[in-house]
Amino acid sequence: MSTFAKGKLKAAREAIGKKDYEKARDTSTEVLEYEPENYNANVFLGLALLNLKQIESSEQAYQKAAASSPDQPLAWQGLLQLYEQAANWVKYAETLEHLARLFSKAGDAIKCAETLQKLIDLRRNPDRSTSIQLADALSLLLVDSSLYAVLSTLPLPDPTNPTSTAIRAIQVAIHNTLPVLEEIVSIYEKQESETIDSEVAKRRTRLGAAGPEQLRKEVGREILGASKLPNLYDEIMRHPNTSDELRRETEAKLLRHKLQHMRILPSSPQKAKITAELEDLIGGMVLLKIKDELAWTLFIEGKDAEKIEGYDLTILRQFIELFPTSPWADLLVGYFGYMDIPLNNHNDEETQPQRKQDQDNDHIDTILDAFGNLQDSIIAHRIVAELYDNEGDLENTIKVAESGLELVLRAEQSNDRPLPLVRKAFNVVLASSLVHYYPPKHHARALGILNEILSTDHDNVPCLMGRGYVLEFAEKWAEAGELFKKIAALLPDDLGDGIRAKEEHAWCLVNCHNLDAAATELRDVISTLDTLEDKNEDRARCWWRLGRCTWDMGDDRREEAYHHFITALKRSPTFAPAFTALGIYYSEFQSPPDPNRASKCFQKAFELDPRETNAARRLAEGFAEEREWDLVEVVARRTIDGEGGLEGGTVTARYLPINAWAWKAVGVVELNRQNYSPAIQALQIALRTDGEDQLSWLRLGEAYSKAGRYAAALKALERARELDPTDWICSYFIGEVQRQTGDFGGAIKAFEYILQKQPSELGVLASLSQAYFDLGRAEAATAYWARAEISFASSIHTTLQLVAASPGFRRVAWKTAADAVFHLSKFNSYMDEDFVRDVLAQMAPLVTEHPSQTLSGIVASPVSLDDPSRLSLTALEIALAAYEYRISLGLLDDVASGSAHFDLGSALFAYFHKVQLDEARERARQEAINQFKEAIKMEPGNDRYWHALGNVTAESQPKIAQHAYVKALDINSKSTVTWTDLGLFYLHYGDGELANEAFYKAQTLDPDYALAWVGQGLVATLNGHSPESRALFEHAVGLSAPVPEADIEFAKRLFSRLNMAAHPSSSSMTDAFSPAFFVLDRFCRERPQDASALHLFGLVCERIGHVELGVEMITRAITLLEAAYEDSEDPTIERRFTIAHTNVARLRISLGDYDGALESYQAVMGLLPEEPDDRTSRILLTQAQFGSGLANFKLGQLAEALSLFEAAMGTAADDQVMRGHVVILLAQALWAMGTEEGRESAKAQLLQSINADSENLMAINTLAGMGILTDDDSLVDAALSEIVSLPLDQRLSRDPDREVPYLLVQHHLGQGNTQDALAVAQKAAVAEPSRSDIRQELASLVLRQGESSGALAVLGGSAAAREDNLTQLRKSLYLEAVARALASGDAAAPAHESVTMAQKAVVLSPWDLRGWQALALARSQNVASS
Repeated sequence: MSTFAKGKLKAAREAIGKKDYEKARDTSTEVLEYEPENYNANVFLGLALLNLKQIESSEQAYQKAAASSPDQPLAWQGLLQLYEQAANWVKYAETLEHLARLFSKAGDAIKCAETLQKLIDLRRNPDRSTSIQLADALSLLLVDSSLYAVLSTLPLPDPTNPTSTAIRAIQVAIHNTLPVLEEIVSIYEKQESETIDSEVAKRRTRLGAAGPEQLRKEVGREILGASKLPNLYDEIMRHPNTSDELRRETEAKLLRHKLQHMRILPSSPQKAKITAELEDLIGGMVLLKIKDELAWTLFIEGKDAEKIEGYDLTILRQFIELFPTSPWADLLVGYFGYMDIPLNNHNDEETQPQRKQDQDNDHIDTILDAFGNLQDSIIAHRIVAELYDNEGDLENTIKVAESGLELVLRAEQSNDRPLPLVRKAFNVVLASSLVHYYPPKHHARALGILNEILSTDHDNVPCLMGRGYVLEFAEKWAEAGELFKKIAALLPDDLGDGIRAKEEHAWCLVNCHNLDAAATELRDVISTLDTLEDKNEDRARCWWRLGRCTWDMGDDRREEAYHHFITALKRSPTFAPAFTALGIYYSEFQSPPDPNRASKCFQKAFELDPRETNAARRLAEGFAEEREWDLVEVVARRTIDGEGGLEGGTVTARYLPINAWAWKAVGVVELNRQNYSPAIQALQIALRTDGEDQLSWLRLGEAYSKAGRYAAALKALERARELDPTDWICSYFIGEVQRQTGDFGGAIKAFEYILQKQPSELGVLASLSQAYFDLGRAEAATAYWARAEISFASSIHTTLQLVAASPGFRRVAWKTAADAVFHLSKFNSYMDEDFVRDVLAQMAPLVTEHPSQTLSGIVASPVSLDDPSRLSLTALEIALAAYEYRISLGLLDDVASGSAHFDLGSALFAYFHKVQLDEARERARQEAINQFKEAIKMEPGNDRYWHALGNVTAESQPKIAQHAYVKALDINSKSTVTWTDLGLFYLHYGDGELANEAFYKAQTLDPDYALAWVGQGLVATLNGHSPESRALFEHAVGLSAPVPEADIEFAKRLFSRLNMAAHPSSSSMTDAFSPAFFVLDRFCRERPQDASALHLFGLVCERIGHVELGVEMITRAITLLEAAYEDSEDPTIERRFTIAHTNVARLRISLGDYDGALESYQAVMGLLPEEPDDRTSRILLTQAQFGSGLANFKLGQLAEALSLFEAAMGTAADDQVMRGHVVILLAQALWAMGTEEGRESAKAQLLQSINADSENLMAINTLAGMGILTDDDSLVDAALSEIVSLPLDQRLSRDPDREVPYLLVQHHLGQGNTQDALAVAQKAAVAEPSRSDIRQELASLVLRQGESSGALAVLGGSAAAREDNLTQLRKSLYLEAVARALASGDAAAPAHESVTMAQKAVVLSPWDLRGWQALALARSQNVASS
């Protein structure tokens, strides 16, 4: 160091001493300019800058100083002061720790301790440090710390002067580190627990996270694998100051920590190491008898012993002494007591612990109570399984053994250590129990376990015994005998399994018919058993088996066998097989037989043991002969329970019954009780044993059909018919299923086939009648009226046969017959009237010979069938009488009574709508209301009755009707019909909003119910939404089930819309009116008395060219209107009559029936005043006058015709529209006269009309046409010049059908001026290029010029429009075919395409000659080109 530097450093030190920090800074800086690494200069600079509050620069100076001399503490102390002032506690702590290590390295224990004390105090502040940082700081005091060597040189603190030093805490801790260790351990324990919980919670929120248990294992492996606690626990236990209590407590913590870590580790060397450490730890704790229950239970549970005695009874006794209040101790004490094992080695009762069990001898309850708290204990499961096995509780033995095996599996996976002997012990007890639990139900499973054990332990006696029992149940007596012989050889002197093996061997000999040897061996066993106590059951079984052996020796030994059976019962009065044997003896051998005693024996045997199936079946057969079906069911169900059929309350899917007869009996009983699901299940199980049992298949099919499972029913019944084709009952059930599934034709064939062989079967007749009725309803719903008529009549005819055959079916029969007649009455006419009249004539006397007060004043008695015009009404009257007669027969219950009153009310309501007499109508409606109310009284929960009451009172009592509708919907809110009728009710009373909501609800419930769409269409009409209403009616008509209301409303709107069209072509009108034609045809067939529909149908027929049919329909309407007017003289009906005559007269003129037309027109003029007041009457009179004139003109009566034409002109008066029509028709008539005078007069009339109304396009076109016909260019120009000169938009609006271009084209063509015609057509096409008809006209003209390619180009421009319009397609196809044929030489138009086009034209319009001509041309061109 230079002299300059020394002087400056001295000056800097003095400046610092005087707190002149700026001078100190400057002086230090000067030094550093010459010696940048000068340690003191950097320290002085750092201190000066620190006091000048230049923290960052100060820190840099200190760090530079520390870097130049790392072992010098001065710079670090400066940094410590800096970080403290800056509250930078992280670096403050790091600096403290570094200083402590510097002082330790320098051997300065005092300063090291002081620094460490500051560090620990900092870490204890929770606002500045964490608990882990505190633990790290405290660990610097431990023996393995690098500071310990220096700190250990500190003297012991002076206990007499605690305040003599500032490092007393460090002195105390360094000379006794135990409290430090305990504090560190508590910190780490808390931290690990919290970390695991928080980490698991955090990871559970991730996508695709594992389950909570798996997550906890994963986190536990991470945390516990890096844990410091095991080493800390070891240090505490090794510490010389650790007390025994603390050592035991710490040892317990270490045990649990290692156990937790071991159980979450996968199989690995690390796990094996921890497992070994655990075993040593546990073994040492048990050896020292440390009272840690977990260690003891782990020691006991981890032992692999084949028998409980292998767990070392001494250890178990020590456990009881150490933990007398533990559930484990209760379990062991109970087990010791149960097994008569002393609680100590000396069997000194006075020295045994005084426990509750000393006063309570119920060891079983003690064991089971303790077991409730030890569900995860393997040895507890072994003890309880052995207990249940000894007590014969096989079900619980199996459950406990299965649970124990699960625990063994978990323990092996958790501890990574197999327990083969424990697993084997559980499997042995499980297999033995499965053998005897409802044998042979579980034998397959038991054999698998037994074979697995015997493959490694060939002489395992319990398994050999179990396998022998299985072979016995399989009747493999020889194999079973060999097994039992082997066991007897293995245990020659054993009085348990050994003596039982000898008995079973003898029983196998009995069944192998080695009777003498078997009897000898059984007697030897009996003699041995007689010397033993508590063997009464075994002795009884041996005597019974000896009796069976003697019985099989022949009839002469039966009495001896009988005495053996008696001896068996003396040995054990509850031995059931002996009672069964005695019952057989009394019923089959004793002379005379004693069935009463036999029955008592069988009953006793069955009461004692439901597995006595021989006795059970004999009992059931006896009860069946006595028709005691309830007792048969009791016996059958108890037999099923005895074989384990309902084990656990349910039937297993693969269960194969032993006693199929019991399942059949239960199935039949449940079927009779209408419990179809249990019946199906029972019959299915019965068929598993005997799949060829035809009767069971038949009953199963019946159960399926009554449960609504028709597909399964048909399969079962077809199987039954395969097994016995002669069983007509099977065919009957098949027919019933077909009827219920809608295959009425198949059902009728089945029933008729049965009746051919069994003509007197009343049930088949009843079903056939119902099938005919159901078929009729289905046919009527799809508008097959003729078929429905035959079906209903056939149903009535079949029902009358049933009534004649037996009076017992009258109620059911009259229900079906009345329903059929009621539906038949809905027909207005009949295809086979004679057949209908015949069945009604047969039925009428039967139902009208008992007149009642209900129908008095409504239906006249007797009913007459003489008037064919009222046959439909007569049918309804017979239906009324039939329904009333059904009620008079008396009904069995309220449901049937309610149905009868409802049917009568429905028929009365229909009669109300059909009959004309006001008094009868009102009485019918009132009586219908009464009948519906009576039905509601009988069954108030039936929504159909409330709905019907709403319908019948809708007009007369709206409040009651609304209540009834709402009540019906309250009962059944998903009734589409009720919602629809409620909507119609609201619509009738003008509430369109509520009506629309009701219709919408109905559509939601059933989108295919057409009447709901009709109702919504009416609402749309009411609101003025015509397009929407047309769409709704069109949708309703398109639904599968026809609704007359929808048909008529749709037809009205379609006709009205099309009738407003200007003057479309006839072919397009035919297509447009076709839907109306079809729906009106359907409607008029169903309702031929509807005059309005007939009239509308006639008008539609006129539009599509069926004029003759139109005349017929309107004539029928006129007849109906005339009859209605004679009854009511209603002026509205008169007006409709007048309009109908006007229309039919027009149609007759078109047919050439001029006399008939004159007759109708004269009727019209006779009904109308000479000077009408209203426009409608004036229009009708004008039409009648002009039509009469036209008819007279056609008849050659010109004077009368002209007079009527003038009268029509006069009637039209100033009405320009009407007068314009009359003028045009008059002009056409005058032109048709053929005289020059007539033609001139026609022209004059038209010119006068055009002058009066210049926009009368029809007059203009007519006049132009006359000019064309006479080649009068001036007349054509005069007619068309004004409209042609108009602007395009005005010309198009005045000529919507583009008749002017057509006339001009025809005019030019008539003059032979093709070019002018072509120019007119081209101009029209340019004006409206989208119109296909104009393009077709242009294409036709182009073809005349021989330009086929040009024609194709013109037609191609409207291809898209033609594809969407069938009419346009028909018109254009033949043109395109011709064009292609003429252009066949061109590669762009192959010849075969023209043929295809022509064929398509012929298919679409076979009546159009032009299509055939085009086809001929195309084929000729095709042949020519080939």
